[in-house]
Amino acid sequence: MDLLFGVGVLVVFVIVVLVKTAIVVPQRHEYVVERLGKYRTTLEAGFHILVPFLDKIAYRRNLKEQPVDIGSQTCITADNVTLEVDGVMYIQVINSRQSAYGIEDYHFAASQLAQTSLRSAIGKISLDNTFEAREALNQQVVDAIDDAAQNWGIKVLRYEIKDIQPPRTVLDAMEKQMQAERAKRAEIARSEGDQQSMINRADGERQEAIAKSEGEKIKRINEAEGRAQEILKVAEATAAGIRKVGEALSAPGGNEAANLEVAKKYLDEFGKLAKENNTMIVPGNLTDVSSMVATAMATMEQTGKQKPVRFRQAD
Repeated sequence: MDLLFGVGVLVVFVIVVLVKTAIVVPQRHEYVVERLGKYRTTLEAGFHILVPFLDKIAYRRNLKEQPVDIGSQTCITADNVTLEVDGVMYIQVINSRQSAYGIEDYHFAASQLAQTSLRSAIGKISLDNTFEAREALNQQVVDAIDDAAQNWGIKVLRYEIKDIQPPRTVLDAMEKQMQAERAKRAEIARSEGDQQSMINRADGERQEAIAKSEGEKIKRINEAEGRAQEILKVAEATAAGIRKVGEALSAPGGNEAANLEVAKKYLDEFGKLAKENNTMIVPGNLTDVSSMVATAMATMEQTGKQKPVRFRQAD
């Protein structure tokens, strides 16, 4: 019975020892081992056996990227405006031993340093530049923490400002400023539209005037060409009529027919004169009618003997 008890105690002891000394380190983790209170080694991912009663796991470190929330804090800009600013920081352990022995709590230290660095950076710029310079502010915080955390075994990967909250009065003033800016841009756009409209109308009127003047020019040219053609046609018709008269006088019986036509015309015009006027002038010798006809016929006969006059169009 005593033997069984002793075996049982031995088995329990062995199990306890194995539990205390057999260590499995997960992936992306490292364990810092101390022997008798002094650093001995750093265990990487895998299975490890420690020396019982001498070695122990002093620190467990996560090598993954870790987000650290930076609480809201009050910052004052260069133009004395109070802002409430919060953010988030991403850090990573790159040396487990330094993170264990370089500082007591690297999370707390990094967050405190991020807050002080952000306050310092915001204090150098004005309120208007604060919203435009987020990237520059983030980079300044990262650089400040990296310089101080070289012995902490950590690296700050990035810092992001989550929210910048000015006072209510400042927000109201900014809203009014934005409304005024929008009204200004709208007025400028409206004036530019009116300007372009007037330019377009002036250009249209100019084009219309040019088109009208061109049309008037073409009209006058066409009318002048028409009058020239008319004059030419009348001259050609007159010349053709004169040629026909000359040819008729030269033909047999042409002289007698001309005498008859001249006498007829004379009598017709004399009769019209008698109808249109109360006073009529009568030749002293009615035989002047026959002499007048004889004179006209002599002239026509003399003309008929001459060569017909030919007309040609001037160059």
